[in-house]
Amino acid sequence: MRVKVNDVMTCEVVAVNEKAAFHTVAELLIQTSVSGVPVIDADDHVVGVISEADLLRKEEFKQQYYGDDYRPPLRARLRHLTDHERGGYDKSLGETARDLMTSPAVVTIRDTPVVAAARLMDRHGIKRLPVVDADGKLIGIVSRRDLIRVFVRDDQAIKEEVVRGLPLHAVAKIDVAVADGIVTLTGQVDKYSQALFAARHAENVDGVVGLRDELGWKTNDLAQNYPMYGGA
Repeated sequence: MRVKVNDVMTCEVVAVNEKAAFHTVAELLIQTSVSGVPVIDADDHVVGVISEADLLRKEEFKQQYYGDDYRPPLRARLRHLTDHERGGYDKSLGETARDLMTSPAVVTIRDTPVVAAARLMDRHGIKRLPVVDADGKLIGIVSRRDLIRVFVRDDQAIKEEVVRGLPLHAVAKIDVAVADGIVTLTGQVDKYSQALFAARHAENVDGVVGLRDELGWKTNDLAQNYPMYGGA
């Protein structure tokens, strides 16, 4: 059984209403020691996400004080020009969460596999995903740290899942051992395709850190049609 977002998400979510004042949002981030929170409307629908970076826009775009000889480096000036195009300057003028937030929010649902959630975070360069129900209402949040929990699964739980996924005719012929998330497969099966399937299945079990494939087989049933599997 694949680990899903529902298994690792946090249900007690720190969120902020879209009408919340700048000062309220800043205080919330400081008090809760988080770097970003979902923004919700009056019906708990997720309408955006606000982060420390969004709040810092106000400082970044402030006019220099008279006599201040500080001049941002070229890279920073170019980034500010890009931010103007993407609405960064408008955010710096914002006074409420709705003005400051990034919208639309990248969200997920409770049935999403953790692997898919991790890829979604990586694709968008974010550290957390609000979890919503079918109506788009906030029900939880999942962070990178939550996803890492998959890799501290109990070794016995990993072993049981590996064994459950093996074909019945191969279970008695394959020994499965797990230590610190590393799966070792030993034994001898009838066909090379069976050994290949067992190894790939074990690698794809959530929480597996590594695989040591020491399986043998009697017949290479793949060699004739697939030259790449021409080994003995």
